[in-house]
Amino acid sequence: MSKIPYTGKTPGARQPVRPVSTDPLAPAENYVTENPLLEDPDALAARLADSEDFVRRNRNLLLGILVAVVAAVAGALGYNYWRTEQNEQGQTALYRAVDYWEADSLDKATKGDGKHPGLDKVATEYSGTKAGNLAAFYAGVAALKQGKFQDAYNYLDKFSSSDYLVQSRAYSLMGDAQLELNKPKEAADLYAKAADHNANEYFSPGYVLKEGIALEAAKDNAGAVKAYDRIINDYPSSQEVAEARQRKAAVAQ
Repeated sequence: MSKIPYTGKTPGARQPVRPVSTDPLAPAENYVTENPLLEDPDALAARLADSEDFVRRNRNLLLGILVAVVAAVAGALGYNYWRTEQNEQGQTALYRAVDYWEADSLDKATKGDGKHPGLDKVATEYSGTKAGNLAAFYAGVAALKQGKFQDAYNYLDKFSSSDYLVQSRAYSLMGDAQLELNKPKEAADLYAKAADHNANEYFSPGYVLKEGIALEAAKDNAGAVKAYDRIINDYPSSQEVAEARQRKAAVAQ
């Protein structure tokens, strides 16, 4: 009687799977893999054939996904390049305006000199860049000095910085603009924001003092006393303590 050839398709081809020993000292040859793809080459071939068939049936979909990914990567690289170029151009344009700002020629600094753009144009045309962001800060300070308080607030509101000291300063300047616009409550909120932005013993007491003064102007004496108490209790060694005590005593009368 002839024997049936022993192949991978033969029902008895696969060896029975033996459980993995829990004995850590058991010899390695006792461990048997349970992955059918490693045990049976025919199963692996069938799996590869299924994958090839999937690719053929979904060729257009996969091609579309690939094109979308490539386009997204190219778009991101292009945007980063464009933004870098914009920032460099903005820095060049900002240079002359800052010169005028430092010389206290605020009109030329803000509006330009006819040949070079001013801070307002740089802040607008290069918004979203570091140069445009910085131009907004300079323009806000210039407007504040010129008594253009609403413009000052609007410029500074566009500014943001990762430097906590500069950002706190911007909040405080926005508070100054609001106070000049006869909005003491809004000003007090901004002073409090400046004080709480990475609070520290060097600058926060001054911002809290301004908060208290603004609250007095808003007829919120209780809030003002609370601000002065914060200086007295939280920053007892600050130079603002003496004025905080005086103002607290005056408000309490």
